[in-house]
Amino acid sequence: MSKEKKVASIGGQAVIEGVMMKGKTSQAIAVRSESGDVLIESKRLKKQSVIAKIPFLRGVVALFQSMVGGTECLMRSASVFGEEETSKFDDWLSKKLKISAVDIASFIGVVLGLVLSLFLFFYLPQVIADLFLSISANVFLYCLIEGLIRITLFISYILLTSLLKDIKRTYMYHGAEHKTISCYENGMELTVENVKKCSRVHDRCGTTFMFLVMVISILMFAVVNAIFAHYGIEFEGIIGKLFRFLIKLLTLPIIAGISYEILKLLAKTKSKWVIIFKFPGLLLQRLTTKEPTDDMIEVAITSFTEVLKMDEDQTIPEKTFNVYGSVNTLYNKVVNVLKKAGIEDLCDAEWIVARVTQISRSQVIGNKNSVTKEQTEKALEYANKRSKKIPLAYVFGDMDFYGYTFAVNESVLIPRPETEELVMHAIKEINSDKKVLDLCSGSGAIGITVNLKTNAKVTLVDVSCDAINMAKTNAEKLGASVNFVQSNMFESVEEKFDFILSNPPYIKSDDIKSLQSEVKNEPILALDGGESGLDFYEIIANNAYNFLNDGGALYLECGIGQASDIVNLLEKTNEYKDVQIIKDVNQIDRIIKAVKL
Repeated sequence: MSKEKKVASIGGQAVIEGVMMKGKTSQAIAVRSESGDVLIESKRLKKQSVIAKIPFLRGVVALFQSMVGGTECLMRSASVFGEEETSKFDDWLSKKLKISAVDIASFIGVVLGLVLSLFLFFYLPQVIADLFLSISANVFLYCLIEGLIRITLFISYILLTSLLKDIKRTYMYHGAEHKTISCYENGMELTVENVKKCSRVHDRCGTTFMFLVMVISILMFAVVNAIFAHYGIEFEGIIGKLFRFLIKLLTLPIIAGISYEILKLLAKTKSKWVIIFKFPGLLLQRLTTKEPTDDMIEVAITSFTEVLKMDEDQTIPEKTFNVYGSVNTLYNKVVNVLKKAGIEDLCDAEWIVARVTQISRSQVIGNKNSVTKEQTEKALEYANKRSKKIPLAYVFGDMDFYGYTFAVNESVLIPRPETEELVMHAIKEINSDKKVLDLCSGSGAIGITVNLKTNAKVTLVDVSCDAINMAKTNAEKLGASVNFVQSNMFESVEEKFDFILSNPPYIKSDDIKSLQSEVKNEPILALDGGESGLDFYEIIANNAYNFLNDGGALYLECGIGQASDIVNLLEKTNEYKDVQIIKDVNQIDRIIKAVKL
């Protein structure tokens, strides 16, 4: 970029952790999020009305637009750091009245800001001035004293607010905004290094405008009050004080219009003869701007560049902030949904957020990285399903088992860690020459894992057609080479095997009703083991030896307290040797191993 001087048609404002830039046809807000990313929101501006182009009137319009638009920009930047859920009231406003809570907050902010400004800088100076001099004694001296008090309060306000950390950062972003615009107007390439070299004061700054308003108000109020004094109109008592304040309100648009025209006139020239008029405003800017950091300058450049591009190319689409907060925000939202449903296990919230953000569970809590709209919607979708007491594996549609991810739904039992232990012990003895039967296969977790780990010839058997279909899906997805037989236990099985592995239904029929709501969502067919809980073990004990090769082994998973009874069933047949009970990691009798004689 050449160093030819330019006049930017872009102005701006500092917002919370960012900068707003406004051009002829577009506006952009760039904000540095908690995660360190620069987020941007941009929009096309409506065409200016005729009034906004008429001298003196355009100053009034500009003042009103800066108040409303400025507050809205502050609210939009604040939304990036919001931690709260959208309430039902917010949703109702959006659907029924076509307005948002941000719109309402912006309106309230404008009103409160206006009231506070009028009180601090117009009514309070009048009250203090009345302590020193009566307006009837000397109109011009009174207005001068009142004006000096107003300026003093304004400077004090700036100095006091600059002591606050967040406000100081806003002043630094204000400096970044000015320096970026100055860099462009000086014909320099918009880089951080170039912007750092530029001045943080600017002729068209709102601080200078505010100073001009205060100076012009001294003259305006003096003239108006002198006219009233000429006609003998007194301003005594409370009524008189309120009347004087009302006059200030009525003349404020005129003062704004005059001040705006003077500001534009002064900004057009660099003549040393007018520097005396500029100097006080530029000096005040030294208070409302601070030297920015490099990352603040980067934010200002991002905002400026976006407006520059949008003004030049009307086809560039608008952008919307990712206002969905951080990973930790999302975690809190999910926790709230689950708690309302009576689910106190916060691990589920961690799993859900980890799932949608693709990070580990241990990184969820306290994580300030931003989340997207899609991630937020997906997490809340999962949370709402989980709140209906649907097991998390069914909510996700899959479950990890022995290093593989198996698809699951309500037609199959969710694979458990205890079953992984059954596979772990079995594959120690299985190799590629062996034939393995996975009886009551469900999702196929046992048989498919054995095939993938050992390359053994595996057949999966289940009575449920839906379960067989799910197992086929998993085999295809994981690249396993296995056979399928739909059969009620051994009825349709025709081969003999070296190993039979099974995790059959083993819950007593009477105990089904007392199960947790989540477990009740799993297929009863895969849970109900009959009156004693041992129905399927009896079938296996009495028939498995017909389908085992000599020396073949059984590996059966069982429920708590069932191991001894299952051992008795196997020993009664006199067909097995080396019947043993294997404990799980929690030292619970969990696996039965038996070898065919």
